[in-house]
Amino acid sequence: MKKLKHEKELVKLALDMVMTIAAKKGVVEFSATDSSKEKLEYVYRLLVHDKVLQPLAKDQENQPNMKHKLACWMEKQLPVDHPLKK
Repeated sequence: MKKLKHEKELVKLALDMVMTIAAKKGVVEFSATDSSKEKLEYVYRLLVHDKVLQPLAKDQENQPNMKHKLACWMEKQLPVDHPLKK
């Protein structure tokens, strides 16, 4: 697994985007006390459930792999000229 150049920023962008959409749909309500680990896992599982992401193998489900998967997905969602794609 090769780490992306802007992986941290891509993960943050993906979390913000999916959490906002989920909250608007009324699927979930996040609070300020929710940990980033919980948010990451929720967003990953929501995208897998909605068949947007292919799930990781059970033995590969961990925080770094989930972050990488979200970053790769987010990078594909961005327009070609976006600064995080460079």
